[in-house]
Amino acid sequence: MNVQSYIRHIEKLDKQYLWHPFTQMKEWAEEPPVIITEGRGPFLKDISGKWYIDGVSSLWVTVHGHRKKEIDDAIKKQVDKISHSTLLGLTHPPAVLLAEKLMKLIHSSPVTRHPSLQRVFYSDNGSTAVEIALKMAFQYWRHKGVKGKKTFLTLNNAYHGDTLGAVSVGGIDLFHSIFSPLLFKTFKVPSPYCYRCGPGKKYPSCKLSCLHEMEKIMKKHHGEIAALIIEPLVQGAGGMIMSPPGYLKGARKLCSRYGILMIADEVATGFGRTGRMFACEHEDVSPDILCLAKGITGGCLPLAATVTSEEVYSAFLGEYKELKTFFHGHTYTGNQLACAAALANLDLFKKEKTLNRMQKKIDVLKKELEKMNSFSHVGEVRQKGFMVGIELVKNKKTKEPYPLEEKTGWKVCCRAREKGLLIRPLGSVVVLMPPLSISHQELKSLVRLTAEAVKEVTG
Repeated sequence: MNVQSYIRHIEKLDKQYLWHPFTQMKEWAEEPPVIITEGRGPFLKDISGKWYIDGVSSLWVTVHGHRKKEIDDAIKKQVDKISHSTLLGLTHPPAVLLAEKLMKLIHSSPVTRHPSLQRVFYSDNGSTAVEIALKMAFQYWRHKGVKGKKTFLTLNNAYHGDTLGAVSVGGIDLFHSIFSPLLFKTFKVPSPYCYRCGPGKKYPSCKLSCLHEMEKIMKKHHGEIAALIIEPLVQGAGGMIMSPPGYLKGARKLCSRYGILMIADEVATGFGRTGRMFACEHEDVSPDILCLAKGITGGCLPLAATVTSEEVYSAFLGEYKELKTFFHGHTYTGNQLACAAALANLDLFKKEKTLNRMQKKIDVLKKELEKMNSFSHVGEVRQKGFMVGIELVKNKKTKEPYPLEEKTGWKVCCRAREKGLLIRPLGSVVVLMPPLSISHQELKSLVRLTAEAVKEVTG
């Protein structure tokens, strides 16, 4: 079979058998797909040999680039020993050593001045990390004898995953509204979306009025709320919405004041994406429960961790007959291959001084992005570290959004693809989140190609 025949064969089988996530399959069937066969550094190669910049880190997971030798070697070495055994009633070195390394990483940050996070519960992805956190928070209060705390406080525009518990604490109607009959009750507060502030206020003169709204709910319903769940600093899937300085720290103080646990969902923001190892570090905040996934293995294998304080963990200790056990687990919890990849990934942060080297790159990225602020259909460019959202608008003066049916964000990304850049939109927000290892010159190319695509599509 020659190359062209093989490409047609793979495309035919894909369209015959696969159902792709977050993809309208009717439209998928009408277009030739990009079929990825290889990766190298910040680049991906398709089946016909064309190379692209991986502008979203293969959905926010690739950290040190594709085919990173140290991570690949760690996986291969582990394969020669064992690929998987259960953590239910057993243990193994990779899971134990990774837990130790995560603790050292967390405790080396400013959160050491707060009640420390101490215990690691593994799972497979961000959604499961969040499900575990929700169940832990609920069961914690039960064990403390507080039965009224059985719901959660969350933010509008929040995204915490696609399982039903995670969707219940989500706040994106486009994704979640159809499932509303299946979801449990939550309390919701406005997100700190300064560009589209509901009351029309401006930061800092607003004095963080969105936090006042949060306090109103907490003051009235703290007896019902088990935990606040929040994406620190950046609401990723909500459109790269960046909270203003002081918001996260203020939310932490409110949780402490009203006896509500704080769950920090750092699935997207963790492992360097904001310029610090964890986003909570920017405001010296320590949550009661921390959810990690995505970049934990450097983008090689599925793994997640829900990290709790000793206070939360201790509430589950008791005699067997008391049934205080946390009855939750996954078949591949703490998988050896994934833990081996994660250990190598975290070693690379130190070996290559990844976070230190990022700081100049963040400045380069900021300088390049500033050029788009003058575009007639760019309403706002938002950036925190390597997390970028470019909000496209039909009318810059009134902030009128593009109608959903015009698919403006998708058109920009399709044009970028033609230029050799793979990115994805969130509605009319074009998202950039490159691997942390990307070079200065590659960053400039990333922004240049994005800017060209925006200009050509929006005119």
